[in-house]
Amino acid sequence: MRTHLCDRFDIDYPIFVFTPSEKVAAAVTRAGGMGVLGCVRFNHPDELESVLTWMDDNTDGKPYGVDIVMPASVPTEGTPVDIGNLIPQTHRDFVAKTLAGLGVPPLPDDDSSNGGVLGWLHSVARSHVDVALGHRISLIANALGSPPADVIEQAHSVGVPLAALAGTAVHARRHVDNGVDIVVAQGYEAGGHTGEIASMVLVPEVVDAVGDTPVLAAGGIGTGRQVAAALALGASGVWMGSAFLTAAEYDLGVRGDDGPSVIQQALLAATSSDTVRRRIYSGKPARLLKSRWTEAWDADGAPDPLPMPLQNVLVAEAHQRMSQSHDPTAVAMPVGQIVGRMNEIRPAADIIAELVSGYDAATRRLDDIRGC
Repeated sequence: MRTHLCDRFDIDYPIFVFTPSEKVAAAVTRAGGMGVLGCVRFNHPDELESVLTWMDDNTDGKPYGVDIVMPASVPTEGTPVDIGNLIPQTHRDFVAKTLAGLGVPPLPDDDSSNGGVLGWLHSVARSHVDVALGHRISLIANALGSPPADVIEQAHSVGVPLAALAGTAVHARRHVDNGVDIVVAQGYEAGGHTGEIASMVLVPEVVDAVGDTPVLAAGGIGTGRQVAAALALGASGVWMGSAFLTAAEYDLGVRGDDGPSVIQQALLAATSSDTVRRRIYSGKPARLLKSRWTEAWDADGAPDPLPMPLQNVLVAEAHQRMSQSHDPTAVAMPVGQIVGRMNEIRPAADIIAELVSGYDAATRRLDDIRGC
């Protein structure tokens, strides 16, 4: 399983894994793929600085990347307090009533709310870029498409390529015109922010639209057979995320004395039908695990979600409270439809190894068919 991206990034497999966990990202990189650490959860540059220093020291000198959330245009921002003042009281009351109905306990007295994940703000995302470029990263990916032109120039000036997610061929072509080096064609099946076109349709459309620019296929990829399908559609590699939420190294969320975390318990119990695509997570359409929290927002009388970043500020403490509770039926977790195949906790290296062996088996089967 080698494409030109393996040579370009000095990796063994063209498997790029987005994850909010630095431990998963490092494990993926050590196993021969490229771990890409999501930066949106870091509100302060010092937090990210510390984590990337850890990544530098725990990836055996192998390449890794970071993922930011930054729109191409620079928005007008206020302070978090200013933004909070724009949230209607009716929305706040709904969230409070819903959490009470779900039995989600308040935060401990010594654990204050983070006031929103500020990584959604342009200014904070820009600080993520500045911090990341001070480390030995090999890729910056942007979940919201092309970053501003000066950010692209800043990264290119030190030899760091940029990837951008696209949900249509038109978006992909625009990214290339803006100077992006790699396009991530993310289909409808994917977890988190995603468009409306399924991967089987989207990937070849994007490949044809961007010419020689490398394309990573994303959405609905969790087995070696699906990796083989993505490469057959013209992709130069795959971009994964959901399948590594049940990696043994994933350490976010509440965990008991042994066994999986509460979030992982919810994922392990889910089928491929147990996701919904809603704007309740951030204000933009995102695929989430179906839970009592998502059902509350679907019920009669629930308010419409607010636009980004107001929705994130609204639900930030709710997400924090649910992540620290012990109820797997009340979670707010982005995940793709591949969740139905996520049935066990295992090391990231084992997941990579199974992807490779599954790919080999799939390509041998195709060779046998072609030889008939």
